[in-house]
Amino acid sequence: MRTDALGHKALNIVSFLLFTGSNSYGSMAPGSRWGAGAHPSYLTPEPWIFGTWGVIHFLLVGMLIYQFTDAGHTPVISGLGYRFPILCVLNAVYAGLASAHSNGHSSISDFVWSLLAFITMIFVAGSVSHIYRTIKVHHASSSLLDTLFVHAPFSLWHGFSVILLFLAGFSAFGVDATHHKAGIPTKIFVFIALLLLEATAAGYALHANGDLAGALVISLGLLAIFQHQTVEHAGKFIHFSALVFFIISLVAVLRASIAAIQARRTGATAEERAPLNA
Repeated sequence: MRTDALGHKALNIVSFLLFTGSNSYGSMAPGSRWGAGAHPSYLTPEPWIFGTWGVIHFLLVGMLIYQFTDAGHTPVISGLGYRFPILCVLNAVYAGLASAHSNGHSSISDFVWSLLAFITMIFVAGSVSHIYRTIKVHHASSSLLDTLFVHAPFSLWHGFSVILLFLAGFSAFGVDATHHKAGIPTKIFVFIALLLLEATAAGYALHANGDLAGALVISLGLLAIFQHQTVEHAGKFIHFSALVFFIISLVAVLRASIAAIQARRTGATAEERAPLNA
């Protein structure tokens, strides 16, 4: 058990407890506004997609234990550094701002909360992207535990932060879907957002050093948007656009997954034959 850098490891644990506070799980509570912001938009997904936090939290618990081992000390302490506590605090702030709304019908105060949440989410997305890039480039996975408890949670977080960034933007600048019908400008911006989400998911999946976990989260986010934005609520254009982009992104994820499996099988076969050919 590695007890050096004990203060840093303790800070990781304390920050994680802050991150997993009541605000972080606000999206899972019945009737919660978190994820939709001060008001639902025409990009708001079904609440089940926020269960992604539960998966991320479970893997992060493993990371906090893994940091006390010889194998986990370097990627967690040296790789993540103090960026992890900072990210936890930023995300907790975002959770509080995204769940805040006026008790009455003050559109001005709701806009302020949504705008602050959007700005904070920009910093969250930037922070998690920095961590994701650092561990992927400088601390490549060398074991299953590395993959599960260091790389996987931040791959999921990285992909989910893309979804949250779009949701926060539409909450701040989009129309209230409960009181306003989707006009042509709204439909155009929603279509562009869906297209960018699909392109990001496909890019993650099909890149040479792809991120299947992040791509899958975004793809499922598109499915959740499709389910929530029904024809009766959002109209056929938004509803079926979300469906089409979900299918395209899912095909990219499945294609990349099959390619990865085939590559591993080919590599394993080559290793088995190597001694015979020597």
